[in-house]
Amino acid sequence: ILGHSERRHLPQLKESDDTIATKTMYAISKGLGVIYCIGELLEEREAGKTIEVCERQMKALASKNPDWSKIVIAYEPVWAIGTGKVASPEQAEEVHASLRSWMTSHVSKAVSDKVRILYGGSVSPGNCDELAKKPNIDGFLVGGASLKPDFVKIVESYKSKA
Repeated sequence: ILGHSERRHLPQLKESDDTIATKTMYAISKGLGVIYCIGELLEEREAGKTIEVCERQMKALASKNPDWSKIVIAYEPVWAIGTGKVASPEQAEEVHASLRSWMTSHVSKAVSDKVRILYGGSVSPGNCDELAKKPNIDGFLVGGASLKPDFVKIVESYKSKA
């Protein structure tokens, strides 16, 4: 997992988009697959910059011309990680659809169609079914909820797509 919010935003680390993209390329060169995390801070969302921030983070990676078959994208709105706040299914879908559109325009339609885009902002048994029904949300990156007994409901939520 590269580009997680703690690596991007903790003052002690402050990894740049370019650093994360470079680390992604290195991991791929060593035979690893990568979950490449992107997402905006609360103040960026409130300023209407969600899409701009996510596209900037994606551009850093795309500029390195990676093997996209080795990459899974995880959209994690920073304001929703571990806070109990969650993007509505509609908000999450809007970002995921925008990412897919950006990839079609800036990478290729084939990559856009194949790349998995996960949602990772406070997924819970209470919201997983609705999130899973969205066409551009391909799964979840789950943190703290994976330690709870009802995690199995999140795992099984893929059935909501049917």
